[in-house]
Order: sequence, then structure tokens, then C-alpha cells
Amino acid sequence: MPELLTDDLNALLEVLPPNIRQPLTNPANRENLIEIVMDLGRNPEARFPDREIILSNRDVTQEDIDYVSSRIGDFGDDNRAGIERTLHRISAIRNRKGKIVGLTLRVGRAVFGTIKIIQDLIQSGQSVLMLGRPGVGKTTMLREVARVLAGDLKKRVVIVDTSNEIAGDGDIPHPAIGHARRMQVRTPDMQHAVMIEAVENHMPQVIVIDEIGTELEALAARTIAERGVQLVGTAHGNVLDNLMLNPTLSDLIGGIQSVTLGDEEARRRGTQKTILERRAPPTFQVIVEIQERNKVAVHPDVGAAVDSILRGVSPSSEIRYLDENGEVVISKQQPSEEKVKAAAESLPLPKGKELPVMYLFGVNRSRMEEIAREMHLDIKLAERPEQAQLMVTSRNYYRRKPQRVRDAENMNIPIYVLKSHTPGQFHQLLATLSGRDVAFTADKPPEIDLAIHEAEEAIAQVKSSHIPVELSPQGAYIRRFQHIIAEKEHLSSHSLGKEPHRRVRISRG
Repeated sequence: MPELLTDDLNALLEVLPPNIRQPLTNPANRENLIEIVMDLGRNPEARFPDREIILSNRDVTQEDIDYVSSRIGDFGDDNRAGIERTLHRISAIRNRKGKIVGLTLRVGRAVFGTIKIIQDLIQSGQSVLMLGRPGVGKTTMLREVARVLAGDLKKRVVIVDTSNEIAGDGDIPHPAIGHARRMQVRTPDMQHAVMIEAVENHMPQVIVIDEIGTELEALAARTIAERGVQLVGTAHGNVLDNLMLNPTLSDLIGGIQSVTLGDEEARRRGTQKTILERRAPPTFQVIVEIQERNKVAVHPDVGAAVDSILRGVSPSSEIRYLDENGEVVISKQQPSEEKVKAAAESLPLPKGKELPVMYLFGVNRSRMEEIAREMHLDIKLAERPEQAQLMVTSRNYYRRKPQRVRDAENMNIPIYVLKSHTPGQFHQLLATLSGRDVAFTADKPPEIDLAIHEAEEAIAQVKSSHIPVELSPQGAYIRRFQHIIAEKEHLSSHSLGKEPHRRVRISRG
């Protein structure tokens, strides 16, 4: 089994007020300690995997919080600080005026031997993306990956360390990363820029990056991979399906696009005319889903796995775990026909009209319901995240990471990010979830066929002549289809005139 190395717990305990520190001098209260929580006006607590203990019957005061804050490093824009040359992390909770009213002191540990279960994948030179719930050990694995690649394999390894979680606080990195080099990130918003800087300035063979979470970071990861640099990183999400649902991060696994097939090709494939396909080769060739500290599910060919899911077939994978002797056991998981059928029905891209229960955050509820009615879809909207199977939010909200979004991620609820609040985006979401593209369904009335044909001819004319074209007057329902078609072709469209003469005008924008 892996050898556990506690990263100088005394250094963390020394920043605590004496009355809070005293119960933790007992060895029984130190083993497997995860974190210490101090909230103003409440009893301080120590948290363990299976229990919590009260450290003092006296409520935490502002003096207690100031005592800790004065003995640690400065807090960054992400409200995180550390203790120099340790892996401990201190996170602050602030009130509306910016004053610290709560602290979470998380114990940092270096664990040697954690990547034994995936060491062959890391040494293969392929880019590996690790997924898993918070606290399952993703960062611990990344730290060990950097040490093994830089030490045992003598590779040039650069760590892009966003919050100093991988290599610890201070200018001198923690010994747990071995010979790997570390680049610190001034603010989380600059992580993508530091990723590119690492490649351009320091010629690494491997880049290690924690928590890829924005579109710019996903783009930077693709740029790095295309330059022949091996990437090992983590991303928001627990399983491969989460990435497929998230347009912001789906580029990591090749991106998803809607493709319209010809009649003959659709019949040959036995599918509807509009299908979802992978857009490009994946940035990461291997995905590791960390289920437990000593158990993972591996997708050794991400491209093939994504293609299988898009066809409605659950992909095969490897289940790896350490037995009682510390040996790696690998079993191939080939789902039976019943499992394939069940998986297809539970995919984030279902084939029927049954939609997952959605929680809308920062998204117009009445507009979503209106478009669902137009598409003849029955949607169910939850009042709270924990009641939902899917959160839908906007790109701006997702980037800011408010508490509701973080709560959804912690509860393993998939998140679908809308790029904008246009009707086309709402249509695309509902069409994706229902497994069809309403603008091209076979059972549309003849008048919609004519309106679509007119819009397609206008689009061709606008593209060739750059002259705007006005379509025939239509009702709101049919105009909606015409707007969608224009948006698909990256053209501008808007309605003008008054009913019953209101019509769509298509232009290059």
C-alpha cells in the first residue's frame, strides 16, 4: 500500500490559537485529520473522514481569526493562502465588506505510490486527464506524477500551480515534486496565459496542470498538446459524460457538433438526418475517472469512447484497483446488451423526448418554457439544485463560479453552459437533450418546409452577394425556425414589421 507522509502537521497547528490547538496535541485526534474549520461565533471543529470533533466550547472570535491570518501567507484573489514550504491550504470566507469571518485549514499531505495504479499510462507519453469528486485525491496524484516523471524518467516537467496546491506555498517548492519545476499563477484568471508561457519560455516535455475550468484554459491545453508536449491535468467533472455536457470544456475530448446527413447516408446508418459527432481529435488521449483513492476507471482511447457514447453505446473501459497486497488488478468492463441499453437511456444526450429534471441558474425560465412548448417538449424544472439531474447556467455565471455552481459540482450534478441567451441556444440545448434537431424533423408541416427552403435560399444569396434579404411574412413559431437556420450559418437575423406582416431579415451582421 502507498506510504503516507504527513506534511509537517505541527506547522499547521502552530498557527492556531492555543485553546483550539490543545485538543490536537493528542495523537488520536491527529491521525487522518482532513481540515480544521473556524467560523466566527461558532465552535471550532476538526474534521476526519468519518467524524467531527469540537475543539473548544468557546465560540471563535475575531481575535482568533486574526491570530491565524497573521501567521500565514497572504491571501490571493482566490481567497487561498498557505504556509511556506508546506502543502497546507488555508481558505478564507469573507463578509460583504471583505472582512474574514471564517477559515478552512486543510491538511496537505504528500503520498508516495499513489500513481502505481496508472503509472504505465503516465509513462506512455500520452496526455492524461484525471476526473473525480472533490477530496478524492486528484491533486495528490498530480504531485506524484510530477515527481515520477521528473525523477525516475528524467523528463523536463513544469507544473502550472494555480493556488500553490501542488508544490506548496512560498518561492521554494515542496520536496514532494522532486526535480519538477513550478510556475506560480498570480491570479486564477491568468492560468491559461501561464500555461502558454511555460511552453514558449521553458521548453518542457511535460506540463502538469490542476483544475482546467475555463474555455481559455481548454484552448491553451489544445495549443500545448498540438506542440507535442505531454499534458497531465485535472478538470471539473467526475466522469466523461460531464465533459460531453459542458460546451466550455468539451474541446478537451474533441468537441461535439451537430451534423446533417443526406437521406441516403441517414438510411444507411439507420439514424435521423441530424446527428451529433465528435468535431476534432481529443486534447487528452486517456481519461482516468478516480472513483476511490485506490480505484479508478480508465478510458484508454478517449476518441473511441466519445464516439461510442454519441452512437448511444456505453463505451468499454478498464477498472483498476489495488488488492490487499498492493498489486494492481485490471479488469476490462464490456457492458452487456442490457447495460448498453440502460446506458443509452441515461446518457446526457438521450434519444427520446424524456428530458432530465433541470435547475436553471441565471437563465430565463419563462423563455425556456416557451421554447419547450414550441418544440412540443415536456420539461421539468427544479426549484433547488439537489432536486435536479442537470444544471443549466450561462457562460458568465459559470466563469464566476458562484456558490450554487460550486454546490452543483460538489453534488456531482452535470452542468450545461449556454454560450448566450439567444433562442437558438435554448433550441440547441433542448434539441440536444431530446436527441433531435427540431429544425429538421421529418414530421414538420408543409408551411415550415417552404419557410425553411426560403431561408436556405436567402442564406446562399447573402453569402454570395453580402446583400441582406427579407423573407416572406410568417408567424412567430415559423420565424423561430428561420432564426435558428441563420444562426447555424453564422449569419445575423432579426424580425421587423408588425403582425401579420412581421418577417425575418437575414444579413452578414
